[in-house]
Parts: sequence; C-alpha cells; structure tokens
Amino acid sequence: MTISAIPLYPEPALLLTEQQNGLIKRYIVVSDLHLGFENSLDMRGVFIDSNLYLIETIDALLHLIRAHEPEAIILLGDLKSSVGFVNRDEWNNVPYLLNSLLKYTEIYFIPGNHDSNIRFLLPDKVNLFSINGMLLEDTLLLHGHTMPSSSRLKAVKRIIMGHIHPVFLKQGSVLSGHRVWLHLKVKMMALSDLTVKLPSKTNDLVEIVVIPAFNKYLYTLSRKQFKKSISPIVNRSLLKDSITEAYITTLDGSLIGDISSINDVL
Repeated sequence: MTISAIPLYPEPALLLTEQQNGLIKRYIVVSDLHLGFENSLDMRGVFIDSNLYLIETIDALLHLIRAHEPEAIILLGDLKSSVGFVNRDEWNNVPYLLNSLLKYTEIYFIPGNHDSNIRFLLPDKVNLFSINGMLLEDTLLLHGHTMPSSSRLKAVKRIIMGHIHPVFLKQGSVLSGHRVWLHLKVKMMALSDLTVKLPSKTNDLVEIVVIPAFNKYLYTLSRKQFKKSISPIVNRSLLKDSITEAYITTLDGSLIGDISSINDVL
C-alpha cells in the first residue's frame, strides 16, 4: 500500500490517496473549522453572521467533495470553537454541517482540544476516532494538540495535523497575516522517548505537514497567538533542534520560506 498527500491549492485542504492492489481510495483532509467562533465575538461586540459562515463553509466543502469524489472527508479536529461547553451556534450548526456532508460522503472525525462534549452533536453515521488519531499505513492523522505515543510512531513516516493555524508573520511583507502550509522533516528521535526502540534508518526522519485552518477568519482575530507554536509535536522538534528541512507555501502553492523562516510562522 502507498499513501500520497497533495495540498489542494488554493484551498486549505489536502488530498490523501491510498493505492493498494490497483484500487485507489481518496480522502479530503481539513482542519480547524471552529464553528461557533462567532458566538464569542458577539459578546465582545463583533458581529459575524453565523448562518452565512455555516453556508459558506458547507459550500466550500461540498465543492471539494464533488471535485474529487473522496471515499471520506477527514476532519482533523476543532470542528467547534468553545472549550468546555457547547454554545448556542454549535448546537445547531455542527449537526447541520455534518448531515449536509453525509449526503455525499463518509466522515472520519478526530477530536481536537476545542471539541469537548462534541459527542452530543455528532450524527450516528460519523466515524469517531480518539485524540490519538487515525493511522493509514505509514501516515498518522491527528489534530496536533497531543503527543503520539512512541509505540505508534514506530510505524509512522508522515504526520498530518492542524491545530497551529499557521500564518506567515513577517514585518514589512505583503504576505504577512496570510494562512500558509508548513512542511517539516524532523528527526524521529526528537518525537520518541527512550523506552521504545525505533527502527533504524528507515524511520530516521518523519515528515510533518501542518494544514492551514479552514476557517479563514481566525487569523484576523488575534495575531499575537501565532507567535509561538502550541503543538507539543512541533515544540519538541524545536527544543531539540531536530528540524532538518522546512518549507512554507502560501495557499496558492508559492514557496515563501524555508528552515530559516520558521520563526515567521511559529
């Protein structure tokens, strides 16, 4: 079995293709929709039409589904926005979005740190995974707010995650404030502990792909939050100086940075 992962420029979505014995399965991967984020803004006097954002999001996802006819759409967490409770917009909008998508494809859902109590909102047909993620051959899909176990990493050559909402922030750049893709190659030992022996050479490096937030309004709310990564996966790589290669691309696929530019994103 082989797994390929291709960004669907100019959309903040990734096409995962699984090939085995001549059979091909496609999956669309997106992250960080943050439905219900409008509710908290209302309380601060900032109004964003909840229904308009909902319909806009559904239309964008259905466009991807119709264009690529996937086996399933994989949602990498933070489907809702409130933490510790479910707000009024989420009660209505999360089930409505999921039921709209289920008419066309299956849904695989991996919870994020904002998805507490979301089990009450999921239609029965949604395939719910744990926060440990979903493993397809050598590719691990997860939200990114938790650290994968070293035993699971033994089989992994690629990690696909969201959570960080990568945004390019460089003073004087016309691209500052734009959502970006972040691609890293990291020494596997940085992500593992010493109690589990990892295979040698074949898994010396792991590829990490950080998907931009599907919610295009998030980065305009508080840009300071993007100054530092809040993912233990990326933080551990940075602390141990284990990133060997990096590149940053815009939503249209333009290359705008490499390993020397990581601080402009994290």
